[in-house]
Amino acid sequence: MANQDFTAMFKDMMGAFPVDTSAMEDAFKSTAALSEKLSTVALDAAEKSAELSSQWTKDTLTKMGEISKVKAEPADYAKAATDFASASAEVAAENMAAFAEIAKKVQMDTVEVLMAAGKDMSEEATAAVKKATEEVTTAAKKAAAAK
Repeated sequence: MANQDFTAMFKDMMGAFPVDTSAMEDAFKSTAALSEKLSTVALDAAEKSAELSSQWTKDTLTKMGEISKVKAEPADYAKAATDFASASAEVAAENMAAFAEIAKKVQMDTVEVLMAAGKDMSEEATAAVKKATEEVTTAAKKAAAAK
């Protein structure tokens, strides 16, 4: 019996303090949207990096096929090795620059997404504070009028 009374009292008490869950729902939706945008940026970068790495590997293997062919003169082996090393260094520099561009784009896209999210969150917070202020003012006016 005492448990029933306590339950009823607790229910009445919680009913006197209604909780607006829309702010939490909005925050969750905003966080999920931000996560989706950041994931898209990361996945795009990973895809581009994988494509670049794959192409670099294919090119290297093709060049290795050339270096492994039988040569007529012993000096041709040295020339083939030198040509391979030179071409590899040049391709490495180009590919590292491409990786740097991918990283730069990720950085720029991330900053853009975070700045947009910050602006949205600021606007949502302002709206929530304004709504809460209006509700408190309305409640205070009702309480003052009831006296």
